[in-house]
Amino acid sequence: MTSVVARTEHDLLGYRDIPADAYWGVHTLRATENFPITGTPISAYPHLIDALAAVKEAAALANEELGLLDPRKAAAIVEACREIRDGKLHDQFVVDVIQGGAGTSTNMNANEVVANRALELLGHAKGEYRYLHPNEDVNLGQSTNDVYPTAVKIATVFAVRGLLKSMAVLQDSFARKAVEFRDVLKMGRTQLQDAVPMTLGQEFSAYAVMIDEDRNRLDEAVQLIHEINLGATAIGTGLNAPAGYAEAARRHLSVITGLPLVTAANLVEATQDCGAFVQMSGVLKRIAVKLSKSCNDLRLLSSGPRAGLGEINLPPVQAGSSIMPGKVNPVIPEVVNQVAFEVIGNDVAITMAAEAGQLQLNAFEPIILHSLSESITHLGAACRTLAERCVDGITANTEKLRASVENSIGLVTALNPHIGYEAATDIAKEALATGRGVAELVLEKGLLPAETLADLLRPEVVAGSGQALA
Repeated sequence: MTSVVARTEHDLLGYRDIPADAYWGVHTLRATENFPITGTPISAYPHLIDALAAVKEAAALANEELGLLDPRKAAAIVEACREIRDGKLHDQFVVDVIQGGAGTSTNMNANEVVANRALELLGHAKGEYRYLHPNEDVNLGQSTNDVYPTAVKIATVFAVRGLLKSMAVLQDSFARKAVEFRDVLKMGRTQLQDAVPMTLGQEFSAYAVMIDEDRNRLDEAVQLIHEINLGATAIGTGLNAPAGYAEAARRHLSVITGLPLVTAANLVEATQDCGAFVQMSGVLKRIAVKLSKSCNDLRLLSSGPRAGLGEINLPPVQAGSSIMPGKVNPVIPEVVNQVAFEVIGNDVAITMAAEAGQLQLNAFEPIILHSLSESITHLGAACRTLAERCVDGITANTEKLRASVENSIGLVTALNPHIGYEAATDIAKEALATGRGVAELVLEKGLLPAETLADLLRPEVVAGSGQALA
């Protein structure tokens, strides 16, 4: 007995053979041929696949509730969608993530996979669309133009949850180091020049606070993503969607996802406006910029080991050179820097895609999805990697740091209230000319008793009120 290796399907362009075991169909086939762009299928973003299945499930329940979809068909569609949300059939979502058509190919891919699995559940073969059709049943009351952006928003919300957790891991890592280093005195720097004394704990506390601020901004931005346009259909007028459909679909989708979704007040506006994605991307860029700045600091503070600042030691994680024995490079901060550069570039792509929308639709949401997903996923991985492979293992060169304080010209600023401006100026000039330490000269000239000087150089005194974690 010969097994069937292909089935024939047709669309407005004609007939094509589809692999018999494929759950996708002719529309998906054409998309795979038309968009060989990145080599990355939409299945690479499981949050998106889950969100698409959730939208299709909600639509089926709404259509059944309104008497538009046969209960047996609705039940089969719902079961197929739940299987997908359980992780099944993700490999059948094969269209390239970057595609023309405003996401139509993604929506068609979802319609076909859901339909063919539902057909099996009803006891029919894949492709027997006379019993249950991808467009007429699975896509009933919908358009790509409301399905796709709704799915992208749901996927983004869940992806951001993961990023927020990863940022918390890094924040905690920096905060622990702030406590560990709270008594380690060092020189602060402005414009790479000696400024005034501080503690290494203060320095690391600042990194923790920066991440905490960005977590708050990210949590604010994601709230805007909860507004959806499901029920808008093609351009926001709700054509082919019956009265009550938008609210019923939103209600079911909120239950399925557990998200407090709201329907946009003006669906025409919501169908063409990508402002929430631009806002989200801007916050991701903010995170990337500040994270990269922190990594720049870590690389600079650990430079050396002999000819650089050498104030801290990053944990060695791999050999640094194929030609220089013993060299160890700051590879973890470097990889985080590169993620930050990518996120900043993605923000430009998202900005241009949002700006390029015309009239009642933005056709460029696929690149917005791709760019947002990459930024969120890579930032999350970067935060965890930086915490676990770098920050957790940082040590301080305590004696070198304290010596730099005692020898720095900047120390006179801290001693100025106690020895006077004129004396402090003379000490600074002599220290600079001779290379001797400020503390040494102060003692030699009898400007302060040794006990008083030692007391003034205690971290909690010299570091001032900024000692947040003492």
